[in-house]
Amino acid sequence: MLDVTRLRVLVAVARYGSVTAAARALNYAQPSVSHHLARLEAETGIKLIQRAGRGIRLTDAGRLLAERAAEVIGRLDAAENELAAYTGLRAGRLRLAAFPSALGTIVPTAAAALRGRQPGIDLRLTEAEPPEALRMLRAGYVDVALVFRYFPDDTGPDGPGAEGGEEPAVHGGAGHANTAGGSVFGTAGFTDDDDSGIDITEGLRERLILDEPVHLVTSAHGTDQAPAELSRYARYRWIAGCDRCRANLLRQCAQAGFIPKIAFTTDDYVAVQALVAADLGVSTLPALCLRAARHPGVNTTPLAGARRHVFAMRYGDPPDPPAVTMLMDALRTSAESAGPAG
Repeated sequence: MLDVTRLRVLVAVARYGSVTAAARALNYAQPSVSHHLARLEAETGIKLIQRAGRGIRLTDAGRLLAERAAEVIGRLDAAENELAAYTGLRAGRLRLAAFPSALGTIVPTAAAALRGRQPGIDLRLTEAEPPEALRMLRAGYVDVALVFRYFPDDTGPDGPGAEGGEEPAVHGGAGHANTAGGSVFGTAGFTDDDDSGIDITEGLRERLILDEPVHLVTSAHGTDQAPAELSRYARYRWIAGCDRCRANLLRQCAQAGFIPKIAFTTDDYVAVQALVAADLGVSTLPALCLRAARHPGVNTTPLAGARRHVFAMRYGDPPDPPAVTMLMDALRTSAESAGPAG
């Protein structure tokens, strides 16, 4: 069996890029790091490190093992933290990854509510778009990930979240089941892979937090009053967002019968609105983006049938620690109590 301490050393070398930096981060002597690496190579029978000039770099096998070791160590650390919270050895620590518009809207309200109920909980927040948030969740770096998925999308009307994640239902195909406490699914919804081509959604559970409209955003200084028909804007320049938002934009425009001419790409929803207000293009934005920051120089109109579903994701089998359950409830309450955007 592989030694966890030596795996930690390998992960540190992969993360910091050298034996010296890894030793400093781990508070080890440099010869100790080299010794652990040599013993790990002996245990695996595989060359993990090779010389590169005056330094070293990981072999392909070394990178593969380091990636998997990071996941294992993350889960071990998460288990230790959860167990400590259960036994009261220290104040509970919660780590949440969320995308920017959620961090600017529902997360602060939920965090304040959580602190009011449990002042001893130490909540750590990290900004991450859905693919990275899911990787962090699977590796154990965060306890909860807030992610989003557009609807309708490639999963079709029977994709995860179509029923809101509240009513019991079972779907065929990729094997996903909604339950009253959330959902467990394979590849029917998110299909994000890591660099090794391994599905990072395996073992995840989802809870629907928010079902929000997607808006067409046009300049308030233009002659049009933002009719909701995308086909009216086939000749306009478009402003696209993150990869997932861009894919949704392309899909919506394709359904309207045209390919958008994308002139700008930015995942900053404030910048998107500023570009639109300057009459440099048109765009689409979900309601949370408009709630987080609303430019006075834009018009917005909900697109018929275009929605974005926001989910709180957990990894592993239930039950969840009480603090995690409280955080999920606070996020849902915060989303439900927020007023409509613009």
